[in-house]
Amino acid sequence: MPARILYVDDEDDIREIAQMSLELDPEFEVRSSASGVEALTDAAAWRPDLILLDVMMPDMDGPETLRRLADSPRTASIPVAFITARTQTHEVERYLAMGAVGVIAKPFDPLALAGEVKKLLSSGQGQA
Repeated sequence: MPARILYVDDEDDIREIAQMSLELDPEFEVRSSASGVEALTDAAAWRPDLILLDVMMPDMDGPETLRRLADSPRTASIPVAFITARTQTHEVERYLAMGAVGVIAKPFDPLALAGEVKKLLSSGQGQA
């Protein structure tokens, strides 16, 4: 059964590139959300194996979305990795301290994204 990946980003073109690059891998089933609010609903309904979450989004940013996912019994166990251009050591440590299972640098390499996601799935909590 393919791993379910939810990609959350407010930028349409980046979301589309990420979804296309992940869908090239037959081991993934991919959906995307355009906002933190949408991600909360989609994650609760679809129950992905991993959420890839943009840090910088209007209205509800990535850290706030992560907090709300963690507060909900339906989504608290879903591993979340941040996708961000802010990848200095202290920022990465802060994201991990918030409960993220990893950080993927933005801009990401579309050809390497699936491999990075596989690493997160195997090192992180694994598939349910």
